[in-house]
Amino acid sequence: MWMVPWIAFVAFLVLRVRLPRPLPEAPLPARCPQVTVIIPARNEARNIVACLESVVASSYPDFEVVVVDDRSDDETAVLAREVDRGCATRVEVIDGAELPQGWFGKPWACHQGAAAARGEVLLFTDADTVHAPELLGRAAAALEEDSAEAVTILGRQLMESFWEKVVQPQVFLMMTLRFANMRRPFKHWRAAVANGQYILIRREAYEAIGGHESVRGEVVEDLRLAQRLVRAGRLLSVREAEAVFSTRMYQSLGDIIEGWSKNVATGAQQSVHPALRPFLLPLMLLSGVGLWLAPPVVLALALMGVIPGALAWAAWVTGGSAAFWMLAALRFGIGPGWGLLYPLGALVSMLIFVRSFERGRRVVWKGRAYLRPELGE
Repeated sequence: MWMVPWIAFVAFLVLRVRLPRPLPEAPLPARCPQVTVIIPARNEARNIVACLESVVASSYPDFEVVVVDDRSDDETAVLAREVDRGCATRVEVIDGAELPQGWFGKPWACHQGAAAARGEVLLFTDADTVHAPELLGRAAAALEEDSAEAVTILGRQLMESFWEKVVQPQVFLMMTLRFANMRRPFKHWRAAVANGQYILIRREAYEAIGGHESVRGEVVEDLRLAQRLVRAGRLLSVREAEAVFSTRMYQSLGDIIEGWSKNVATGAQQSVHPALRPFLLPLMLLSGVGLWLAPPVVLALALMGVIPGALAWAAWVTGGSAAFWMLAALRFGIGPGWGLLYPLGALVSMLIFVRSFERGRRVVWKGRAYLRPELGE
């Protein structure tokens, strides 16, 4: 009886979780429409050169790049302008206009980039990403192969510091459980999701759903764009590209806490029916404590002789959980030993969830404070 939650968890992983198909091996689609790569960048001096150099090295035959410097306080724009255009037909660095009332920073930067674009297809990608030369061609081939209006890809998430390796797998597992089947086209708009690190979209479809103006006040703009696409009857495809696309989202514990706190609660609430939203935080906390924290605590108490009758159960569950997280660590490209720290990762993740929910409509990110609109349906 006490093993039922873990049996159910494993059964869900086996029966429901379906990871995306890899990008096609074809280096190019049959037809190569012009692509505009749009990179919104605010205070990205440490990332922009590596990102831009990888983008302009693309083997795709017809693409341009628009970097939108979103009023950075560092050398982002200066560094971007120093990068040679490489294989791109042009590279333009735009000084972003002042943020209008009611807009969040990233949607506004993306909106400005789209306005300057000449391409038939738009690629929105983040400044902390690195692209292999063949990536754009293979993503465009996926767009054609799937007869889709948009393709979003999942790349390798780089984790280098202690806290990245401890916390990030926990958050990504939560997202995997919510969006369990990304192998088939989304049938219902509320289940749709896109990775804002890489969204390739036909311009006609982008404009038909209102572009980034339609999500101007959204902190999780990629999720809402995906939902708008699917709700409009447009096909959104998700593909895997770990060998040719990578991102290092955060580099410190402070970055991790601040970054996930800004959107994890909003994203979770926007992906479920409004009637379920009041139960999300309690359910997350109950699941986290029950699955990952309680067993090792009980094991420690049992070993101290406080509750000796629970020793066998706690040992089995804790050992099984450690084995699972060691495998997950391998899957994320970090050493399996990091999986042994899963209780610490679970604890920090739950604190992030609580912090994000506690903030409510208040959002703080990259030196800006926002008040997001009330959640809709």
